[in-house]
Amino acid sequence: MLKNQFDLLLTKNASALPTEHGWKLAIPDGNRSTYRVSQVYDYAKFSREAFPHQAAELGLQARVSSPSLPGTWGFGFWNDPFSLAAWPPRLPCLPNACWFFYASPENHLSFHQQQPGSGLLAQVFRSPPIPSIFSVLALPGLPALLWKPASRRLRQLAGTLVRQEGQHLDLDPTEWHAYRLGWGQPGVSFSVDGKIVFQTSLAPVGKLGLVIWIDNQFMAWQPDGTIRAGTLAGPGGWLEIGDVEMKR
Repeated sequence: MLKNQFDLLLTKNASALPTEHGWKLAIPDGNRSTYRVSQVYDYAKFSREAFPHQAAELGLQARVSSPSLPGTWGFGFWNDPFSLAAWPPRLPCLPNACWFFYASPENHLSFHQQQPGSGLLAQVFRSPPIPSIFSVLALPGLPALLWKPASRRLRQLAGTLVRQEGQHLDLDPTEWHAYRLGWGQPGVSFSVDGKIVFQTSLAPVGKLGLVIWIDNQFMAWQPDGTIRAGTLAGPGGWLEIGDVEMKR
């Protein structure tokens, strides 16, 4: 895969250094007041309706600097549902994604009680293609998230709209592993080092973009309605990837 096919998103002192077979994405140490991200992606210039992928297979080698990095990291496909600052502008929408995803314990990224919300996951989100304009119309209701009973009900509503399946992965991410994700019909399969670790008939809908990243962000919407989001203090960290291949 040609590296010039990708765009970079880098905050101050973050880097995405080319290596012989891929990239080393790194973020510096810092306090909790500063967002830090290093991201490689292929959809910067597209409207969400024109994202590049609709069923694909992704394979790569990866390792990270620590098994307990504060924030998130991962690789896979998503619809970038909250990209208000993108150009061309994209309105918020419900999430569709399939990816290998790590979320530190401060996160709780699940709408369903029985699904994992943090840790190293093979994960799929599937949401109906509700026009983004309806998300904008819902913005006046956001203050209700500050009231736990209302937030709890809204989370339950989100759980009826957003289907989700995932599996915790028991491996050492600081060692090199071969990750592979096959997204098609009727579902998504995940394998590590040639062994299938999770399969589901659930698949995202619509067109998605490829994203590979490391950051210090967190978000938690707990079953009791508590909602917290922000950035985390911590040491610098890196995600190194290689031998990236993708088939459509």
